Amino acid sequence: MNSLVIGPNSATQKSAMSKRRRRKQAPGEPLRATITGITHDGRGVSRIGEKTVFIEGALPGEEVTFIPLEQHRSYDVGVVQEVHIASPDRVEPRCPHFGVCGGCVLQHMHPEHQIMTKQHVLLENFARIGKVTPEEILPPLTGPHWGYRRKARLGVRFVIKKGKLLVGFRERHKPYLADLSRCEVLHPSVGERLTELAQLVHSLKAYDRIAQIEVAVDDTQTALVFRNLDPLDDHDRHQLIAFAQANDMRFFLQPGGPETVTPLWPEQIDLVYRLERYNVDFHFLPTDFTQVNAEINRKMVDRALEMMALKADERVLDLFCGLGNFTLPLARTVREVVGVEGSPELVKRAQENAIHNGLANVHFHAADLAGELEKAPWWQGGFDKVLLDPPRTGAMETLSHIAALGVRRIVYVSCDPATLARDAGILVNQHGYRLEKAGVMDMFPHTAHVESIALFTRRRG
Repeated sequence: MNSLVIGPNSATQKSAMSKRRRRKQAPGEPLRATITGITHDGRGVSRIGEKTVFIEGALPGEEVTFIPLEQHRSYDVGVVQEVHIASPDRVEPRCPHFGVCGGCVLQHMHPEHQIMTKQHVLLENFARIGKVTPEEILPPLTGPHWGYRRKARLGVRFVIKKGKLLVGFRERHKPYLADLSRCEVLHPSVGERLTELAQLVHSLKAYDRIAQIEVAVDDTQTALVFRNLDPLDDHDRHQLIAFAQANDMRFFLQPGGPETVTPLWPEQIDLVYRLERYNVDFHFLPTDFTQVNAEINRKMVDRALEMMALKADERVLDLFCGLGNFTLPLARTVREVVGVEGSPELVKRAQENAIHNGLANVHFHAADLAGELEKAPWWQGGFDKVLLDPPRTGAMETLSHIAALGVRRIVYVSCDPATLARDAGILVNQHGYRLEKAGVMDMFPHTAHVESIALFTRRRG
C-alpha cells in the first residue's frame, strides 16, 4: 500500500505547525507509531515507550510517522506527517478547510465509522465512570452527513494583517477566526455563502462593529442575527436589506442582549419547524435553543416516545423541556404533561406553542431544576414517567428527586456521554434502576460531539 504523505501545504500540518510555535516543542525528530485507538476528540492513540501519544490526523489500525508537538509528564501530542498503512475507514475530507477550522475533527473518517466510534465512547464512559452496562445497545440514529446544521454562531472579524474581513468558526486549537470560503456542514443557504457574507459586512460603514452572526434555519426560511455593537445608519441598513431580499433571507439586528433582537427585514418574521407525525408546529426566535439537525431531531423524538411506552391515562414530567420539543408530542399521547425549564423566556415560548397547537393538557413552569423540587406546586400529584434532556452538565442534582417519585420509566437524552454515564451510575447504583437500553444519535456528524439516549426502568422488589 502506498504511503499517504501529509505535505507542508496540508491544512492539518499548518494548524499543527502554528500550535508548535505557541507551545513548548517536544524534542526529537519525527517518529513512527502504530495507532491502537482514538480519543473522543478524534486523535489517534499510540504507545511509545512508557508514554501515551495522542496524534492528530491518525486513525486506529494505521502505521504513521508523526511530528512531536508537545511533551508532558504522562503523555505527548503530535500530528501525522505520513501515513504508511492507512485505515480502511480513512476518507478524503470534503471540506478544503479541514484541519484549520475547529468546527470538524473527523472528516477524515468514514461517517459510518464515526458514529460507531461515538458509540464506543458512550459505552466506555458507562463502564469507566458509571460502572454500568446497558442491557441492550440501540442501533444508532443516522441522517444527513452534510449541510445538516441549522443553528450556529459565526464569528466576524476584520484582520488588519490580511486586509480582509472573515466570517466563520475559530481555527483548531486557536482563538483566531479561520479564513473560510464555505462550510460543508452548515445548511447550504449559509454554508455556501460565507464569502458573500464577509463581503457584505465589509461593505458596511460599521464593519468593525459587527461582532457575530447567529444562524437559525427553520423548515423553509434562513434567518441571520447580526450582533451590532453600535446603531447602524441608513446606508448600512439598506445594504443588509438589499442582501436579504436578493438571497431570500430574514435578517435581524441585536444591539444588546438576546431581548434586543428585532427584525430588520421583513418587519414580521415567524420561524417555525414542524413534527408532522404529532401534528405540532414550533414557533421560535432565532436566538432560542433548537436542535441543529432537523432530521435527527424527528427521529430522536420518535425514539424517545417509543422508549417511554406511553399510555393514554398517564401523567408525564418533561424536565429541561426548552420550548416543548418533547413536551408537545407527549401531550398528543397521554392524559397530562408537565414541562419544566430554567429559562422563563423558553417557558413563555412553550406555552404559546401549546396554545397555538390547541393542547390544553400540557402545563409549563419555570424553575431552578437544581433546587428543592418537591416543594413546587406542579410536583404534587405524582408522575408515571419522566423524560429529561439536560445541558452538558447533566442532571445530577435532580436525580434524587426523580427517584423519590418512584416512576417506572426514565428516558434520558444527553449531549455529553460523561455526565450521562455519571448520572446513570447514580440511578442504577444508588436508586435501584436498570439501565435497560442506550444508544447514540448522529446529531453532529464530523464533530466530536456525542448525542445519546438511555432508558432506565425501576427494578421490581
